[in-house]
Amino acid sequence: MPAKAGPVSGEVAQAPGRLRVGLLARTPRRAFELHGDCAAAVRAVGVLLESLGHRVEESHPEALDDPAIGGHVARVVAAWTARDLDVWGQRTGAPIAANDVEPLTWEGAQIGRRITASEYIQAVDGAHAWTRGVAAWWEEGFDLLLTPTLAEPPPVLGEFTATAEQPLQGWVRSGPFVAFTQPFNVTGQPAISLPLYFSAAGLPIGVQLVGAYGREDVLLRVAAQLEAARPWAARRPPICA
Repeated sequence: MPAKAGPVSGEVAQAPGRLRVGLLARTPRRAFELHGDCAAAVRAVGVLLESLGHRVEESHPEALDDPAIGGHVARVVAAWTARDLDVWGQRTGAPIAANDVEPLTWEGAQIGRRITASEYIQAVDGAHAWTRGVAAWWEEGFDLLLTPTLAEPPPVLGEFTATAEQPLQGWVRSGPFVAFTQPFNVTGQPAISLPLYFSAAGLPIGVQLVGAYGREDVLLRVAAQLEAARPWAARRPPICA
């Protein structure tokens, strides 16, 4: 990791300078339809960034559109789920059984147990190569990538609930809600979600900013600038807890 000049808390008081920002207003690989509220949110924040003196243009890492990463992530997550159940079985002194965990967790572990060591390493190698492809975009002179946080507004409670008949329901339904965030879990780049937009129904709609590896300082500076320009601390949806 690049060395930090000081505590990251001090970055919120620093001016970000004029940044070059790429804007992505569709889902990677066009895998899911982007909801109109989410598209409106990211474009509105693009306009806000321009009003603050930043350069915004439609651009994103081409590697985000590579469909192979989905398979790599699925194999790695399934293999680790199987390993995690083994670890907890060792810690508790009893093997973890199907009724000890949620159906999705159990089904994921069973898939993971069928993955060979060679297949797991191939998935890890693929994810590493894909990461380098994504990160290369920042070397082209971009400072930040602007995306929606989610491809849909917040869902109704219960939509992710898995059952014995449909154990992978949560995994399948989660697609639109991880389309923009999961890629940077893989690359390890810093990202931040900001509640800068509200739908006509009063629901908060987040936008995500992604920095180059190790550049949390840039993210915090511009996030503080955006919060000052459009404060959200006092905003509440009509129904909230």
